[in-house]
Amino acid sequence: MHKPTQVLFETQFEEDVHTGLTDFPKHLSSKYFYDEKGDRLFQDIMSMPEYYLTQKEYDILLNHTAEIAQLFASGNPKFKLIELGAGDGKKTKILLKHLSENDFEFKYQPIDISQSVLNGLEDSLQKELPNVRVEPQQGTYFEALKKINSENGTKKIILFLGSNIGNLLHEQAIDFLKNVQELMQDDDLLFIGFDMKKNPQTILDAYNDPTGITAAFNKNVLARINNELGGNFNLDKFLHWEVYDPETGTAKSYLVAKEAQSVRIDKLDVLINFGQWETIHTEISQKYDDKVVAWLAEKAGLKIETEFCDAEKHYKNFVLRKR
Repeated sequence: MHKPTQVLFETQFEEDVHTGLTDFPKHLSSKYFYDEKGDRLFQDIMSMPEYYLTQKEYDILLNHTAEIAQLFASGNPKFKLIELGAGDGKKTKILLKHLSENDFEFKYQPIDISQSVLNGLEDSLQKELPNVRVEPQQGTYFEALKKINSENGTKKIILFLGSNIGNLLHEQAIDFLKNVQELMQDDDLLFIGFDMKKNPQTILDAYNDPTGITAAFNKNVLARINNELGGNFNLDKFLHWEVYDPETGTAKSYLVAKEAQSVRIDKLDVLINFGQWETIHTEISQKYDDKVVAWLAEKAGLKIETEFCDAEKHYKNFVLRKR
């Protein structure tokens, strides 16, 4: 009896695509939406009128800048401002500008998996806010946080904006928050964005715009499989579909096969068969209420220090510290 051939993967992307598309039901991680084209599409999404999240958080930072800055400097006025998944830093620059102009003693350490994103952010800050000390950290959140944590005892303010926590199911979110909490000292703060429950139609519209930008963003994972792994997905044969459950607060994105089809992925030496209307689950976007945020914090060994919200209370930035 011969042993089955072990598939050897060169990258995490290859392994995750193979696992996700040979599983039932099929699934692919939303982190693979992002490449150069995906980054551009997400910038377009953030500019859409339907995608309220970016503007709401921007308004919170704009309307409460001084208060937030004072909170960061309270107790120990010298601090590191560490941002997980910094991106282009558009919202963070509101805080950086205020901190710089008012002579707060801090350094900014943006963390991102993408070196090109960090290079772009550093270049833009040198032009716009040359007095800000920037130390980019390339890597995963926890690798970079561990490295920063081992440097010295300076107080850390950790930013996690954009309701990125919403891409995690509750149990995963607790694990994530616990990992952050374990790298925090007593005077450190976690400043984190949560998209709150609201009219279900508002939420659906944010993830299913009529112009099709969100659909293109979701389908970009298939385009990446074609370009990087030698796949032959026909993107027109898949429909982007969004659902929202107001009870659990979970929005889910799917790609749905419009017809029965087989897709070859050369690099993985695999043929993937789809039945008509079969789905690939691509993304979760969790929405919250105050009770759930307090429960997540408690489970992770954190407590809510304070919160900031927009006028309609559609979005909140919570400030958490160790219990």
